[in-house]
Amino acid sequence: MNGALQYQFVKPARLLEDFVYGYSSLCNLSDFKEGIIIPNGRIDLLFCITADDQYHVTLMGLETKPKQIPQQNIASFFAISFNPLAVEYIFHHSIAALLNTGKIVQDDFWNFSKNDLQDFDAFCEKASKTITALIPNNIDERKRKLFSLIFATNGEIGIKELSEKIFWSERQINRYFKQQLGLSLKSYCNILRFQASLAHIKEGKLYPQLNFADQSHFIKEIKKLSGVSPKELFKNENDRFLQFLMFAAK
Repeated sequence: MNGALQYQFVKPARLLEDFVYGYSSLCNLSDFKEGIIIPNGRIDLLFCITADDQYHVTLMGLETKPKQIPQQNIASFFAISFNPLAVEYIFHHSIAALLNTGKIVQDDFWNFSKNDLQDFDAFCEKASKTITALIPNNIDERKRKLFSLIFATNGEIGIKELSEKIFWSERQINRYFKQQLGLSLKSYCNILRFQASLAHIKEGKLYPQLNFADQSHFIKEIKKLSGVSPKELFKNENDRFLQFLMFAAK
């Protein structure tokens, strides 16, 4: 395995599932220059070690388009991937300004340090305890149900149906998405449908398995969010599309 990308992924405890999608680690990145990051609908907090052994922490906003892996000579990182509900209830501030970008936060964020990147299991345990302590007692159940429905349907649910099920107006739902995340509900749902399609594409199913209008629409949406056609995505030459590592890790 020396020199090869090494990936790990751990799901959170049930108590945290509304807020945390999972914990991941990726090592041996120093010589990997062709990686492409594609939208996943999650907010990532990255704890990074550079090739020259520097440590920094970055909060990444949502992505709406593919981009090259940052040329910061990152050797490895541990990450916490958050679901959107965490924006309001864990971070307590909007990430709308971080759409398709990120920001460096203080190195001692949540009392983590460089030493915490020595043991992935211990990192996950510390992160879980920290986030559990931050969960407030009162959470708007409309918002909890909103994201539960969106994830359960892979984004294939209309705003009218959502509004009726959670008793929250369409206008307020869209305003919430724009203010908290920086994009519309429809754009976010398209990302989730795209993500759900990746598992099918990985298996060589290059025709729509979800609710796309037709093959042309399917190809257009996949190209918009990945930069390439479903066929090219399936080939994944040189393991460029890092998110495919997740399927191998499960």
